[in-house]
Amino acid sequence: MPKTVFIACFHDHLPNPGDPTATVAVDVVRATTTAVTAVAAGSRVFVAPSIEAAVPLAAQLADPLLVGELGGSMPYGFHLQNSPYAVAAERERQRPMILLSTSGTRLMVDAAAQGEAYAACLRNVSAQARHLSGHERVRVVGAGSRGEFRDEDQLCCARIARGLLEHDFQPGDTETEAVLDRWDNAPDSGFLDSPSVRYLRDTGQEHDLDFVLEHIDDLSAVFPIVGVEIVMRVLP
Repeated sequence: MPKTVFIACFHDHLPNPGDPTATVAVDVVRATTTAVTAVAAGSRVFVAPSIEAAVPLAAQLADPLLVGELGGSMPYGFHLQNSPYAVAAERERQRPMILLSTSGTRLMVDAAAQGEAYAACLRNVSAQARHLSGHERVRVVGAGSRGEFRDEDQLCCARIARGLLEHDFQPGDTETEAVLDRWDNAPDSGFLDSPSVRYLRDTGQEHDLDFVLEHIDDLSAVFPIVGVEIVMRVLP
């Protein structure tokens, strides 16, 4: 059987793939970029699929830093927005971090519940593809927003999948082929017409967009999701 990569979009739930499959969760704006950035900077990061799950998780940790958004707004009692720029500047690395987002953290938790799973973003596309090159089946899943497979996530998923094609993988279906074709050779800035980008600009959060564009493929590491914790594995 050929080695196969699938690109998909997460909506309300993540279908079980059946066969053993490594899953890569992608939410460029902003959950996986925030998680990867915080872990790479030395923080312990735990992801919560909902505010209801975040409350008991917080009770289990010592003085956690609550980071996140729901529908774009920071929940009451939280300390930081779901912002890679903000977590990169955070200095209280000894405090464990709980990350909550509208769809990205739900995707990460669902992916980990189904087996081998990773959080990835534009910061580590090459490392992620290289790490999974010996697998047989991989799915790269973007966090959907309002039923839309967002451009920034398509770009990131396509770059990871393209890296796997260089290791003798084949596209698993027509959706994967379409995303690969659309984003083949696209520039880093190819997603700037995305509604997510417009939201950041309209709400004065361009610093997160700048952070994403200034940190392209700069980490030689992967970020496995172990239960609800994101950890880092530096690649040689």
